[in-house]
Amino acid sequence: METRKIPTVIYAESTPNPHAMKFVANRLLVEDGATVEYINRAQAKGSPLAMELFNFPFVSQVFISGNFISVFKNDMANWNDVALELREFIRDYINEGKEIIAFFPEQKEGQNEEDATPMLHTEPTTEAESRIVELLEEYIRPAVETDGGAVYFKSYKEGIVTVSLRGACSGCPSSTFTLKAGIEGLLKRMMPEIQEVVAESV
Repeated sequence: METRKIPTVIYAESTPNPHAMKFVANRLLVEDGATVEYINRAQAKGSPLAMELFNFPFVSQVFISGNFISVFKNDMANWNDVALELREFIRDYINEGKEIIAFFPEQKEGQNEEDATPMLHTEPTTEAESRIVELLEEYIRPAVETDGGAVYFKSYKEGIVTVSLRGACSGCPSSTFTLKAGIEGLLKRMMPEIQEVVAESV
């Protein structure tokens, strides 16, 4: 008896960032934990899906993680007019079995605007840094992904933790609240030696 392939279902969710819409699938689109962000078409050469999305004149940025895609739009379109079109396009693209990501970007020196940046935590070198990464992964990441974004550890020095907010969290009006009330509040409770959490400029 032939097993029927379950079609991929896509639904759209608004995010706290008015420029970003989250498109969620009923299956993983990339391996669990993998995340990639393309801030322009030139960077998207590693993702056939992102390249196709940039063909829409209103798409300005694409973020892919786990089972969702956050798509950013410019001011030439309203989500009420384009969200359904994007949702159906992503659904049909995936159900046709087309490739989502051909290769992931590599970390390298001297990256330029045509190089997509890999979304990775900076490798911890101390016990405190390892604990920070564990807390971000266990408590912060699931909440931030709900809003179509991601957070990554960058550094810890003299009581100050620096993180990178990406995806829908990047440029979001409520990102300061997320950073201070959410991330900083939790890390301070768990690790009293932490004085402040700041966001890396991107």
